[in-house]
Amino acid sequence: MPSKTSPKDFFMHLLAMVALYGSAISFSAIVFQYINLRIPDALEMAQYFSPENAKEIIRRSLSFLIILFPVYIATAWQLQKIYREYPEKRELWVRRWLTYLTLFIAALIIIFDLVSLVNHFLDGELTLRFFLKVFTILFVAGSIFGYYLWDLKKYRVE
Repeated sequence: MPSKTSPKDFFMHLLAMVALYGSAISFSAIVFQYINLRIPDALEMAQYFSPENAKEIIRRSLSFLIILFPVYIATAWQLQKIYREYPEKRELWVRRWLTYLTLFIAALIIIFDLVSLVNHFLDGELTLRFFLKVFTILFVAGSIFGYYLWDLKKYRVE
């Protein structure tokens, strides 16, 4: 049974994580721009925001999401197929490192997002627009964190 990390293992896991991060960022950017378009901020509109720029960001992010999310799903599906055939591959160092890195990054994003929420609340600048953006980040980062934490616990080696 293969117990060492092959180049295929390394690049499959790396591709899955890059596609996941890109999908998460693209999804968040799309939601942020829809919030910007639906709940405009008069001060921001006067300084640097334009609906044309928001629509361009939505198009670009949607292009990334249309490609990256299916790549993530296909890669994750392929990896699950490999894990069923070779359960010991769940313990590959590359998988563990990338999973813990993903948990770490998601935790940091959640922490900084909550710090930003508290900071804006204490400053008296808590608006619906800001709350929706904070919720978007919490939803995306929390979903990723929750899934990978669940995955680690589900297949934990005792």
